[in-house]
Amino acid sequence: MITFNDVSLVYPNGTQGLKNINVEINEGEFVVIVGLSGAGKSTFIRSVNRMVTPTDGELLVNGENIIPKKGKELRKLRTSVGMIFQNYNLVNRSSVIKNTISGRLGHTGTIRSVFNLYPKADKKLAFENLKRVHMEEKIYNRADELSGGQQQRVSIARVLTQEPSIILADEPVASLDPPTSHQVMTYLRRVNKEDNITTIVNLHFIDMAMEYADRIIGMRDGEIVFDGLVNEVEEKTFEQIYNRPIREEDLRGSENDASASGE
Repeated sequence: MITFNDVSLVYPNGTQGLKNINVEINEGEFVVIVGLSGAGKSTFIRSVNRMVTPTDGELLVNGENIIPKKGKELRKLRTSVGMIFQNYNLVNRSSVIKNTISGRLGHTGTIRSVFNLYPKADKKLAFENLKRVHMEEKIYNRADELSGGQQQRVSIARVLTQEPSIILADEPVASLDPPTSHQVMTYLRRVNKEDNITTIVNLHFIDMAMEYADRIIGMRDGEIVFDGLVNEVEEKTFEQIYNRPIREEDLRGSENDASASGE
């Protein structure tokens, strides 16, 4: 379980990324966060693995307040919380299998990973996870030889190889065409259900949020303005979240996230 208790975050430049967030996310849920750029979606997600650090409140992951964590405790947290990025975050010159097995870094250690001294069990795990996303035929290809959708599938395999209890996905389909986006979301949803991994995804695509989410959280100006099951969501719900009428481009998700500026 993930619990935000009066969590706020103010960036050094004075931008307020989160304002008094109070919310619980249960084990195994598939939660999609929606909102305009700058709404606080990325800040929310990146707080859970401490890529950003809240400045007030209490943030509990599996019953532990993660805000004070440092050093070894913080590395342990990040081992249990997998992250999927919009830009895939792969090593372009490395092979698919090497990128995937790097998910074991938190378990194996830097020195062993540098010399590719992973146990056979880890190598088998990496290969099995590539099979789960139908990338086993590309294991010896370099990452930069793959399409965007293929790279994101490798990212999913890498996260699975990490064996996390939580997966965070920050705009994982923003750079992909619609058919490929649905493919990636299908894999994320399948992993969530098969492995019971709590999954939180930021999306601009309203129709995709409705199709894949168990629950939708709407954010605006660093605050949660809606939180409910997907079957409770209507068009007027999104108008409330976006604070304006819904347009065609909102359905297509044409806007890009602005993670560096406080989102």
